[in-house]
Amino acid sequence: MMVSSGDHATDSKTSLTGFAPLEAVLFDVDGTLCDSDPIHLQAFQIMFQEIGFNAGVPVDEQYFIENMAGKHNDDIARFLFPDDIPRGLKFMDDKEAVFRKLAAEKLTAIDGLYKLRKWIEDRGLKRAAVTNAPRANAESMISRLGLSDFFQALVIGDECEHAKPHPEPYLKAIELLKVSKEHTIIFEDSVSGIKAGVAAGMPAIGLTTRNPEHLLMQAKPTFLIKTYDDPKLWAALEELDKKSA
Repeated sequence: MMVSSGDHATDSKTSLTGFAPLEAVLFDVDGTLCDSDPIHLQAFQIMFQEIGFNAGVPVDEQYFIENMAGKHNDDIARFLFPDDIPRGLKFMDDKEAVFRKLAAEKLTAIDGLYKLRKWIEDRGLKRAAVTNAPRANAESMISRLGLSDFFQALVIGDECEHAKPHPEPYLKAIELLKVSKEHTIIFEDSVSGIKAGVAAGMPAIGLTTRNPEHLLMQAKPTFLIKTYDDPKLWAALEELDKKSA
């Protein structure tokens, strides 16, 4: 049985030893490197207020999680403006500009991220960011977090034939890094992202940044963690080190 992020007991499902020796680590961006969903929600609320969406009543976090979090902008545009896709796409472009302005002041890393960064760099592992976010957003967030020199590749869902939850973005990342999926792990925070990783044949460790555990578990993550400081993660990485030695 898979364990939740609230359970620190070690069992076979939290083990990563089957992927030793590790070659690469792949990260989603929004909600995985940084807790950006509240900023996205605020940007949507600002934009919705301008057009009188939902009769002027601000949408809440639950609405955002169910309909927008982790989804490709084209899909959100179709959901919001099914009868006027061009308007929806323009709305999303404007919303992302608002997001970048807000993020420049408010964006912070997920707890423990820089500790994990050091662990990855010390072992010479390859790494890529794989996201459904627009390139301008992804590059802005990665730069803001001081990770521009850390990532060796950046894969944008919109620049692939298929975005997440299709596995293509993750398969493209391992192709760019020249690593095997049998020796690569993924960090994700959304249902669509975990599904993409699992479909690509790689273990996806889910972060419970904002999305409910029961929803994430439906996507079949290897296990869930609260942050990169989670003892469960470090127990698994310590085991992995021993296996690789």
